[in-house]
Amino acid sequence: MAAPRPTRRALFAIPLIAAAGPALAAPPRIVTVLGDSITAGYGLPAAQALPAQLHLALTRLGVPNVVRAAGVSGDTTAGGLARVDFSVRKDTDVAVVALGANDLLQGLDPKRTRANLDGILKKLQARRIGVVLTGVTAPVEIGGGYARDFNAIFPALARAHRVPLYANLLDGVARNPALNQNDGIHPNARGAAIIAGKLAPVVAKALAARA
Repeated sequence: MAAPRPTRRALFAIPLIAAAGPALAAPPRIVTVLGDSITAGYGLPAAQALPAQLHLALTRLGVPNVVRAAGVSGDTTAGGLARVDFSVRKDTDVAVVALGANDLLQGLDPKRTRANLDGILKKLQARRIGVVLTGVTAPVEIGGGYARDFNAIFPALARAHRVPLYANLLDGVARNPALNQNDGIHPNARGAAIIAGKLAPVVAKALAARA
């Protein structure tokens, strides 16, 4: 017996299904957050830490994503430079570089901080991994000259490497007791959510640029 001929409706449905297939199968974009205790989620369960919150914020923007946490508490830019090659895996689409806070707390030479971050960006770009650089703002109490030199690091590097800059990782959260843990330094879950919500559009734009 001959097989039944497809109906007119079925003939029209076939290309529609075929067209929808690639969109449904689109793989998630990989984001790695290279940082210190803030990005490691110090004092928070993993589900409330910044990487998990960034994943949720990107998802709300319609970006299928996997966010990998590569934060190490206490890490300086020197530590990040030493481990960037193995902490940021080769399938990463965009790395968020969120280092410098511990350099600031330790009063390290801004020239050395800039050189370390420059090295990190060069390594990532040599591997064709996109970058979003996040800055840290030095408080005025630390001294005008040091604060000026430190704060200049991040926009200068963003211009030199032509990467997007999120100027202050703690924007809207720093010094707000309601958004920080008892130490006054590390964001609580609400603070991490605010950071993620502000950072996500910058990361989404960087991912789109690499599509």
